[in-house]
Amino acid sequence: MGLQIYAGKGFDTQKAERFFKERRIAYQRVDVLKYGIGKRELESVAAAVGVEQLADRESKAFRESVIAYTQSRETILSGLLEKPQLLRLPIVRNGRQATVGYCPDVWAAWIEKGIR
Repeated sequence: MGLQIYAGKGFDTQKAERFFKERRIAYQRVDVLKYGIGKRELESVAAAVGVEQLADRESKAFRESVIAYTQSRETILSGLLEKPQLLRLPIVRNGRQATVGYCPDVWAAWIEKGIR
């Protein structure tokens, strides 16, 4: 499948893309704010990192959303599917492994082991 970066417009997304470009690692960029994220992809990332890591809890949009006041995994995931701007970005997927936010140490370990 290769490496995928679910990206937005933030500084962490730019840093993540630069990290892989500098190391000449090919990746597929998906603009989540424009195209959203599929249900299966979101569930796969949630399984890898935990659903509580997916939402950008510091954003004003999150605090004003319904998912800020629920503990239900299904409600949070459906809210993130409806409003991808509530996601914490970038999300970097390497097969079944994933990270949320800027995580160069984890990505370096993936490169060491050989990205799938």
